[in-house]
Amino acid sequence: MPLLTMCISTSIFLYVLLFFFIAACAGILYKYGGLYIKALLSDAHVSFAQMVSMTFRNVDARSLVNYRIMAKKAGIDIASSALEAHHLAGGKVNDVIRSLIAARKANIHLSFDHACAIDLAGRDVFDAIKTCINPKVIDCPDPSKGCVTLDGVTKDGIQVKLKVRITLRTDIERIVGGATEETIIARVGEGMLATVSTFETYKKALENPDLLSKLVMEKKCDNDTTFQILSVNVVSITIGEHISAKLQADQAETDKRTVQADAVKRRSMALAREQEMKVLSEENRAKILASEAEVPRAIAQAFREGNLGVMDYYHLKNIQADTEMRALSALKPVIPPPPITKT
Repeated sequence: MPLLTMCISTSIFLYVLLFFFIAACAGILYKYGGLYIKALLSDAHVSFAQMVSMTFRNVDARSLVNYRIMAKKAGIDIASSALEAHHLAGGKVNDVIRSLIAARKANIHLSFDHACAIDLAGRDVFDAIKTCINPKVIDCPDPSKGCVTLDGVTKDGIQVKLKVRITLRTDIERIVGGATEETIIARVGEGMLATVSTFETYKKALENPDLLSKLVMEKKCDNDTTFQILSVNVVSITIGEHISAKLQADQAETDKRTVQADAVKRRSMALAREQEMKVLSEENRAKILASEAEVPRAIAQAFREGNLGVMDYYHLKNIQADTEMRALSALKPVIPPPPITKT
Protein backbone atom coordinates (compact mmCIF):
# COMPACT_ATOMS: atom_id res chain seq x y z
CA MET A 1 0.00 0.00 0.00
CA PRO A 2 2.85 2.50 0.66
CA LEU A 3 3.91 2.06 -2.97
CA LEU A 4 0.51 3.25 -4.13
CA THR A 5 0.94 6.55 -2.32
CA MET A 6 4.18 7.30 -4.23
CA CYS A 7 4.41 8.81 -7.61
CA ILE A 8 3.97 6.55 -10.62
CA SER A 9 7.63 6.69 -11.83
CA THR A 10 9.03 5.82 -8.41
CA SER A 11 6.55 2.97 -8.03
CA ILE A 12 7.49 1.50 -11.39
CA PHE A 13 11.22 1.67 -10.54
CA LEU A 14 10.68 -0.11 -7.23
CA TYR A 15 8.51 -2.76 -8.90
CA VAL A 16 11.30 -3.37 -11.46
CA LEU A 17 13.88 -3.72 -8.71
CA LEU A 18 11.61 -6.14 -6.85
CA PHE A 19 11.12 -8.15 -10.04
CA PHE A 20 14.86 -8.47 -10.66
CA PHE A 21 15.47 -9.44 -7.04
CA ILE A 22 12.83 -12.16 -7.18
CA ALA A 23 14.21 -13.35 -10.57
CA ALA A 24 17.75 -13.48 -9.17
CA CYS A 25 16.63 -15.47 -6.14
CA ALA A 26 14.69 -17.83 -8.39
CA GLY A 27 17.72 -18.29 -10.65
CA ILE A 28 19.99 -19.01 -7.67
CA LEU A 29 17.45 -21.50 -6.30
CA TYR A 30 17.10 -23.12 -9.69
CA LYS A 31 20.88 -23.46 -10.24
CA TYR A 32 22.12 -24.16 -6.74
CA GLY A 33 19.02 -25.38 -4.87
CA GLY A 34 19.49 -29.04 -5.62
CA LEU A 35 23.22 -28.83 -4.95
CA TYR A 36 22.61 -27.01 -1.65
CA ILE A 37 20.09 -29.62 -0.49
CA LYS A 38 22.49 -32.42 -1.54
CA ALA A 39 25.31 -30.87 0.50
CA LEU A 40 22.99 -30.21 3.45
CA LEU A 41 21.72 -33.79 3.54
CA SER A 42 25.31 -35.09 3.28
CA ASP A 43 26.35 -33.01 6.31
CA ALA A 44 28.75 -31.04 4.07
CA HIS A 45 27.07 -27.66 4.24
CA VAL A 46 28.02 -25.05 1.63
CA SER A 47 26.12 -21.77 1.64
CA PHE A 48 24.49 -20.14 -1.36
CA ALA A 49 26.85 -17.18 -1.00
CA GLN A 50 29.87 -19.48 -1.29
CA MET A 51 28.46 -21.16 -4.40
CA VAL A 52 27.71 -17.85 -6.08
CA SER A 53 31.13 -16.45 -5.19
CA MET A 54 32.76 -19.60 -6.68
CA THR A 55 30.92 -18.97 -9.92
CA PHE A 56 32.13 -15.38 -10.04
CA ARG A 57 35.70 -16.62 -9.49
CA ASN A 58 35.34 -19.01 -12.44
CA VAL A 59 35.34 -22.10 -10.22
CA ASP A 60 33.12 -25.11 -10.86
CA ALA A 61 31.02 -25.02 -7.72
CA ARG A 62 29.29 -28.36 -8.45
CA SER A 63 32.63 -30.24 -8.66
CA LEU A 64 33.99 -28.70 -5.45
CA VAL A 65 30.77 -29.44 -3.55
CA ASN A 66 30.88 -33.05 -4.78
CA TYR A 67 34.53 -33.33 -3.66
CA ARG A 68 33.59 -31.98 -0.23
CA ILE A 69 30.73 -34.48 0.03
CA MET A 70 33.06 -37.31 -1.03
CA ALA A 71 35.58 -36.36 1.67
CA LYS A 72 32.86 -35.89 4.32
CA LYS A 73 31.39 -39.34 3.65
CA ALA A 74 34.88 -40.82 4.09
CA GLY A 75 35.20 -39.10 7.48
CA ILE A 76 37.39 -36.21 6.34
CA ASP A 77 36.09 -32.68 6.91
CA ILE A 78 37.66 -30.21 4.51
CA ALA A 79 36.38 -26.67 4.21
CA SER A 80 35.12 -25.60 0.79
CA SER A 81 37.35 -22.53 0.94
CA ALA A 82 40.43 -24.80 1.24
CA LEU A 83 39.32 -26.85 -1.77
CA GLU A 84 38.71 -23.65 -3.74
CA ALA A 85 42.12 -22.25 -2.79
CA HIS A 86 43.86 -25.42 -3.98
CA HIS A 87 41.91 -25.35 -7.23
CA LEU A 88 42.80 -21.69 -7.85
CA ALA A 89 46.47 -22.53 -7.17
CA GLY A 90 46.40 -24.97 -10.10
CA GLY A 91 46.13 -28.17 -8.09
CA LYS A 92 44.17 -31.32 -8.88
CA VAL A 93 41.46 -31.44 -6.23
CA ASN A 94 40.17 -34.83 -7.41
CA ASP A 95 43.58 -36.53 -6.93
CA VAL A 96 44.04 -34.91 -3.53
CA ILE A 97 40.64 -36.09 -2.24
CA ARG A 98 41.11 -39.61 -3.61
CA SER A 99 44.58 -39.85 -2.07
CA LEU A 100 43.27 -38.67 1.32
CA ILE A 101 40.49 -41.25 1.25
CA ALA A 102 42.87 -44.05 0.20
CA ALA A 103 45.37 -43.04 2.90
CA ARG A 104 42.65 -43.02 5.56
CA LYS A 105 41.40 -46.46 4.54
CA ALA A 106 44.96 -47.82 4.59
CA ASN A 107 45.68 -46.18 7.97
CA ILE A 108 48.41 -43.97 6.49
CA HIS A 109 48.89 -40.54 8.02
CA LEU A 110 48.44 -37.87 5.34
CA SER A 111 47.16 -34.37 6.03
CA PHE A 112 45.32 -32.21 3.53
CA ASP A 113 48.07 -29.57 3.49
CA HIS A 114 50.74 -32.23 2.88
CA ALA A 115 48.71 -33.74 0.04
CA CYS A 116 48.25 -30.29 -1.51
CA ALA A 117 52.00 -29.62 -1.25
CA ILE A 118 52.78 -32.93 -3.00
CA ASP A 119 50.25 -32.16 -5.73
CA LEU A 120 51.48 -28.61 -6.30
CA ALA A 121 55.08 -29.89 -6.45
CA GLY A 122 54.16 -31.79 -9.61
CA ARG A 123 54.04 -35.26 -8.06
CA ASP A 124 51.13 -37.63 -8.57
CA VAL A 125 49.87 -37.81 -5.00
CA PHE A 126 47.35 -40.59 -5.70
CA ASP A 127 50.05 -42.69 -7.39
CA ALA A 128 52.30 -42.10 -4.37
CA ILE A 129 49.61 -43.46 -2.06
CA LYS A 130 49.08 -46.47 -4.32
CA THR A 131 52.83 -47.17 -4.29
CA CYS A 132 52.83 -46.84 -0.51
CA ILE A 133 50.03 -49.42 -0.26
CA ASN A 134 51.23 -51.66 -3.09
CA PRO A 135 55.06 -51.49 -3.51
CA LYS A 136 56.33 -51.41 -7.08
CA VAL A 137 59.26 -53.14 -8.74
CA ILE A 138 61.73 -51.35 -11.04
CA ASP A 139 64.63 -52.67 -13.09
CA CYS A 140 68.24 -51.62 -12.62
CA PRO A 141 69.49 -50.50 -15.04
CA ASP A 142 66.43 -49.01 -16.71
CA PRO A 143 66.00 -50.73 -20.14
CA SER A 144 64.27 -47.63 -21.52
CA LYS A 145 67.56 -45.71 -21.14
CA GLY A 146 69.30 -48.06 -23.59
CA CYS A 147 71.33 -49.98 -20.99
CA VAL A 148 70.44 -53.64 -20.45
CA THR A 149 72.97 -54.85 -17.84
CA LEU A 150 75.32 -53.55 -15.17
CA ASP A 151 78.85 -54.40 -16.31
CA GLY A 152 81.33 -54.80 -13.46
CA VAL A 153 84.88 -56.21 -13.43
CA THR A 154 86.36 -58.40 -10.70
CA LYS A 155 89.99 -58.23 -9.59
CA ASP A 156 90.97 -61.10 -11.91
CA GLY A 157 89.88 -59.03 -14.92
CA ILE A 158 86.66 -60.91 -15.77
CA GLN A 159 83.58 -58.90 -16.74
CA VAL A 160 80.38 -59.71 -14.79
CA LYS A 161 77.01 -58.59 -16.20
CA LEU A 162 74.14 -58.12 -13.73
CA LYS A 163 70.40 -57.55 -13.93
CA VAL A 164 68.82 -56.25 -10.72
CA ARG A 165 65.25 -55.61 -9.57
CA ILE A 166 64.43 -53.17 -6.78
CA THR A 167 61.23 -53.22 -4.71
CA LEU A 168 60.21 -49.73 -3.59
CA ARG A 169 57.59 -48.29 -1.27
CA THR A 170 56.78 -44.58 -1.12
CA ASP A 171 57.76 -42.73 2.03
CA ILE A 172 55.07 -40.09 2.44
CA GLU A 173 57.06 -38.05 4.95
CA ARG A 174 59.96 -37.60 2.50
CA ILE A 175 58.02 -37.22 -0.73
CA VAL A 176 58.41 -33.42 -0.72
CA GLY A 177 62.05 -32.64 -1.52
CA GLY A 178 63.08 -36.28 -1.86
CA ALA A 179 64.94 -37.76 -4.83
CA THR A 180 63.11 -39.80 -7.46
CA GLU A 181 63.48 -43.30 -8.94
CA GLU A 182 66.43 -42.26 -11.14
CA THR A 183 68.51 -41.57 -8.03
CA ILE A 184 67.61 -44.97 -6.56
CA ILE A 185 68.62 -46.74 -9.80
CA ALA A 186 71.90 -44.81 -10.00
CA ARG A 187 72.83 -45.51 -6.37
CA VAL A 188 71.99 -49.22 -6.54
CA GLY A 189 73.90 -49.58 -9.83
CA GLU A 190 76.91 -47.82 -8.35
CA GLY A 191 76.78 -50.03 -5.25
CA MET A 192 76.56 -53.20 -7.33
CA LEU A 193 79.56 -52.26 -9.48
CA ALA A 194 81.61 -51.22 -6.45
CA THR A 195 80.81 -54.51 -4.71
CA VAL A 196 81.71 -56.61 -7.76
CA SER A 197 85.04 -54.81 -8.07
CA THR A 198 86.00 -55.96 -4.55
CA PHE A 199 85.68 -59.67 -5.41
CA GLU A 200 88.92 -61.52 -6.03
CA THR A 201 87.37 -63.73 -8.71
CA TYR A 202 84.19 -63.87 -10.75
CA LYS A 203 83.35 -67.25 -9.17
CA LYS A 204 82.53 -65.51 -5.89
CA ALA A 205 79.86 -63.40 -7.61
CA LEU A 206 78.36 -66.50 -9.24
CA GLU A 207 78.37 -68.46 -5.99
CA ASN A 208 76.94 -65.72 -3.73
CA PRO A 209 74.53 -63.37 -5.58
CA ASP A 210 72.72 -62.79 -2.27
CA LEU A 211 75.96 -61.32 -0.90
CA LEU A 212 75.71 -58.58 -3.52
CA SER A 213 72.15 -57.73 -2.43
CA LYS A 214 73.13 -57.74 1.24
CA LEU A 215 76.11 -55.42 0.76
CA VAL A 216 74.08 -52.99 -1.38
CA MET A 217 71.24 -52.91 1.19
CA GLU A 218 73.78 -52.00 3.86
CA LYS A 219 74.78 -48.89 1.89
CA LYS A 220 71.35 -47.28 2.56
CA CYS A 221 70.79 -46.18 -1.02
CA ASP A 222 67.34 -44.79 -0.14
CA ASN A 223 68.62 -41.94 2.06
CA ASP A 224 67.08 -38.54 1.17
CA THR A 225 64.83 -40.13 -1.45
CA THR A 226 61.08 -40.39 -1.87
CA PHE A 227 61.13 -44.18 -1.53
CA GLN A 228 62.09 -46.87 0.93
CA ILE A 229 63.96 -49.84 -0.56
CA LEU A 230 62.33 -53.07 0.60
CA SER A 231 64.62 -55.46 -1.28
CA VAL A 232 67.32 -55.63 -3.95
CA ASN A 233 67.34 -58.87 -5.93
CA VAL A 234 69.85 -60.07 -8.52
CA VAL A 235 67.81 -61.50 -11.41
CA SER A 236 70.67 -62.84 -13.54
CA ILE A 237 74.47 -62.97 -13.62
CA THR A 238 76.40 -63.66 -16.83
CA ILE A 239 80.12 -63.66 -17.61
CA GLY A 240 81.38 -61.27 -20.25
CA GLU A 241 84.80 -60.66 -21.76
CA HIS A 242 88.24 -61.07 -20.22
CA ILE A 243 88.89 -57.37 -19.80
CA SER A 244 92.45 -57.81 -18.49
CA ALA A 245 93.50 -59.94 -21.48
CA LYS A 246 91.81 -57.55 -23.86
CA LEU A 247 93.60 -54.59 -22.33
CA GLN A 248 96.94 -56.42 -22.54
CA ALA A 249 96.29 -57.26 -26.20
CA ASP A 250 95.40 -53.65 -26.92
CA GLN A 251 98.54 -52.50 -25.10
CA ALA A 252 100.68 -54.93 -27.10
CA GLU A 253 99.13 -53.70 -30.34
CA THR A 254 99.80 -50.11 -29.26
CA ASP A 255 103.43 -50.93 -28.42
CA LYS A 256 103.81 -52.67 -31.79
CA ARG A 257 102.52 -49.64 -33.64
CA THR A 258 104.82 -47.40 -31.58
CA VAL A 259 107.86 -49.53 -32.48
CA GLN A 260 106.84 -49.60 -36.13
CA ALA A 261 106.47 -45.85 -36.14
CA ASP A 262 109.93 -45.46 -34.58
CA ALA A 263 111.40 -47.85 -37.18
CA VAL A 264 109.81 -45.91 -40.02
CA LYS A 265 111.14 -42.72 -38.52
CA ARG A 266 114.69 -44.11 -38.26
CA ARG A 267 114.51 -45.47 -41.82
CA SER A 268 113.39 -42.08 -43.09
CA MET A 269 116.25 -40.44 -41.24
CA ALA A 270 118.72 -42.98 -42.71
CA LEU A 271 117.45 -42.38 -46.25
CA ALA A 272 117.74 -38.66 -45.72
CA ARG A 273 121.28 -39.09 -44.40
CA GLU A 274 122.19 -41.26 -47.41
CA GLN A 275 120.97 -38.59 -49.78
CA GLU A 276 122.95 -35.98 -47.87
CA MET A 277 126.11 -38.09 -48.16
CA LYS A 278 125.56 -38.52 -51.89
CA VAL A 279 125.27 -34.78 -52.31
CA LEU A 280 128.38 -34.28 -50.17
CA SER A 281 130.31 -36.82 -52.31
CA GLU A 282 129.32 -35.02 -55.49
CA GLU A 283 130.44 -31.74 -53.97
CA ASN A 284 133.83 -33.25 -53.01
CA ARG A 285 134.21 -34.81 -56.47
CA ALA A 286 133.52 -31.44 -58.03
CA LYS A 287 136.16 -29.88 -55.80
CA ILE A 288 138.68 -32.59 -56.85
CA LEU A 289 137.96 -31.98 -60.51
CA ALA A 290 138.38 -28.27 -59.99
CA SER A 291 141.69 -28.87 -58.25
CA GLU A 292 142.88 -31.24 -61.03
CA ALA A 293 142.02 -28.56 -63.58
CA GLU A 294 144.57 -26.31 -61.88
CA VAL A 295 147.42 -28.85 -62.36
CA PRO A 296 148.12 -28.07 -66.11
CA ARG A 297 148.10 -24.38 -65.30
CA ALA A 298 150.61 -24.92 -62.51
CA ILE A 299 152.84 -27.02 -64.76
CA ALA A 300 152.75 -24.35 -67.48
CA GLN A 301 153.53 -21.69 -64.92
CA ALA A 302 156.46 -23.77 -63.66
CA PHE A 303 157.82 -24.13 -67.25
CA ARG A 304 157.62 -20.39 -67.81
CA GLU A 305 159.37 -19.61 -64.56
CA GLY A 306 162.07 -22.27 -65.13
CA ASN A 307 161.17 -24.27 -62.02
CA LEU A 308 160.37 -27.43 -64.02
CA GLY A 309 162.53 -29.04 -66.71
CA VAL A 310 161.62 -31.27 -69.64
CA MET A 311 163.06 -34.38 -68.02
CA ASP A 312 161.17 -33.66 -64.84
CA TYR A 313 157.96 -33.35 -66.85
CA TYR A 314 158.53 -36.72 -68.60
CA HIS A 315 159.40 -38.35 -65.32
CA LEU A 316 156.05 -37.07 -63.90
CA LYS A 317 154.16 -38.44 -66.89
CA ASN A 318 155.83 -41.86 -66.47
CA ILE A 319 154.74 -41.94 -62.81
CA GLN A 320 151.14 -41.10 -63.77
CA ALA A 321 151.09 -43.80 -66.48
CA ASP A 322 152.50 -46.35 -64.07
CA THR A 323 149.86 -45.41 -61.47
CA GLU A 324 146.99 -45.76 -63.95
CA MET A 325 148.32 -49.13 -65.12
CA ARG A 326 148.46 -50.42 -61.55
CA ALA A 327 144.92 -49.21 -60.91
CA LEU A 328 143.58 -50.97 -64.02
CA SER A 329 145.39 -54.19 -63.15
CA ALA A 330 143.88 -54.10 -59.68
CA LEU A 331 140.37 -53.91 -61.18
CA LYS A 332 140.87 -56.96 -63.46
CA PRO A 333 140.03 -60.41 -61.96
CA VAL A 334 143.00 -62.53 -60.99
CA ILE A 335 143.50 -65.51 -63.35
CA PRO A 336 144.55 -68.57 -61.34
CA PRO A 337 147.66 -70.46 -62.55
CA PRO A 338 147.09 -73.68 -64.50
CA PRO A 339 147.00 -76.80 -62.35
CA ILE A 340 150.15 -78.97 -62.30
CA THR A 341 149.53 -82.44 -63.63
CA LYS A 342 151.67 -85.35 -62.47
CA THR A 343 153.07 -87.67 -65.09
